[in-house]
Formats: sequence, structure tokens, C-alpha cells
Amino acid sequence: MKNKEKMAEYCQDKMMVNKCHCHHHGGTQSGAIYGLGMIGALFYFLHNAVTFGAIMMGIGKAIFWPALVVFRILGMLGI
Repeated sequence: MKNKEKMAEYCQDKMMVNKCHCHHHGGTQSGAIYGLGMIGALFYFLHNAVTFGAIMMGIGKAIFWPALVVFRILGMLGI
């Protein structure tokens, strides 16, 4: 119990309340949204896959499609 109290005091003293693990709450919303998107992408990419190679390609696309979408949007914006 003393260690938790010391960590809480340290976090408050250093004004790092959001960065310390002792006060970290949340952060699961983006993971849930990514997970739902990945499940939807799996259904989309795998509904016609019949070979092992097509299945593996569909799984890879489902995992990495959000990064590709963001990359293309930032490219279109010129960022």
C-alpha cells in the first residue's frame, strides 16, 4: 500500500497524472473500435476466399487496412 501512495504522490508532484500508470484509466475505446473494424474487414475479405493463400491475404488485409486508409487520406491532404 505504501508503494501505491508514494507513486501517487510522485505523479501529483511532477504534474504527470495522465502519464503515470497509477492514474491510467480508459484507452480501451480505440481498441474496441479497431477490433470491430477488423472483424468487419475479416468478413468482407474472407467471404469469397477458398484457397489458403486467399485466406492468409484476407487476414493480412483485415489487420493492416486501417493504417493504409490513414496513409492514403494523409497523402491526399498533402500532410
